[in-house]
Amino acid sequence: MENRVTEQTSAYDNLQDMSVRDILTGINREDSLVPGAVAKVIPTMEQLVERIVERMKNGGRMFYIGAGTSGRLGVTDASELPPTYGVPFDLVIGLIAGGDGALRKAVERAEDDPEGAWRDLEPFRPTAQDVLIGIAASGTTPYVVGGLREARRHGLLTGAITCNPASPVAAEAEYALEAVVGPEFVTGSTRMKAGTAQKLMLNMISTSVMIKLGRVEGNRMVNMQITNAKLVGRGTRMIAEAAGIGEEQARELLLRWGSVKEALGHIGK
Repeated sequence: MENRVTEQTSAYDNLQDMSVRDILTGINREDSLVPGAVAKVIPTMEQLVERIVERMKNGGRMFYIGAGTSGRLGVTDASELPPTYGVPFDLVIGLIAGGDGALRKAVERAEDDPEGAWRDLEPFRPTAQDVLIGIAASGTTPYVVGGLREARRHGLLTGAITCNPASPVAAEAEYALEAVVGPEFVTGSTRMKAGTAQKLMLNMISTSVMIKLGRVEGNRMVNMQITNAKLVGRGTRMIAEAAGIGEEQARELLLRWGSVKEALGHIGK
């Protein structure tokens, strides 16, 4: 692991002796390097997204697999898509080594099982029409390496999100997104820059896929689920602005039809 960028020694030392201002400034300085590293993977990400959209338009699903921070980020991204874009909860599925209990508490050695990811995927009956994205900051996690290898053997489209160059995880994926953000502020703490880079890449992939699947109109989340007062208010404003009507009428239409898209489709009918 000594040659892995994510494990290299921080450019900062004696952190315990730094002032709070200097700690915060240092972290922020390191964070500013992340968008540039992510920008370099856009050409590969573009190809991956286009192929994901093609498969999902034909009934395919997308799975994320990861361990620790990487797994939590995948589960978070997947869980936010149904309320945001009104898609079925099982269209994009996030799996973490050790199961859902690992979202809150680390499960010992779960990430070291190369057969664990496919075992976790099997209840969903993956097919060659599906997509698997493996997420691993180090690019060495056996859970992710094994999952990608088996998925590819079964004909799934595979992608990888990593923060080390030329990693085993990248070698197993058809499309490897390698955002090399450099050593962490706290040596080896990949929940920091690497985690931020992974979050940005997941945002980019899932958002662009949702847009291309028709879940956005203009710049609005017209299919979002209206599950709380904030979202009812947001949906009301969307309808009022788009249709040129008052907010009271817009709210009534939203609550009657259940989504911005449905409400706008029934105006004037």
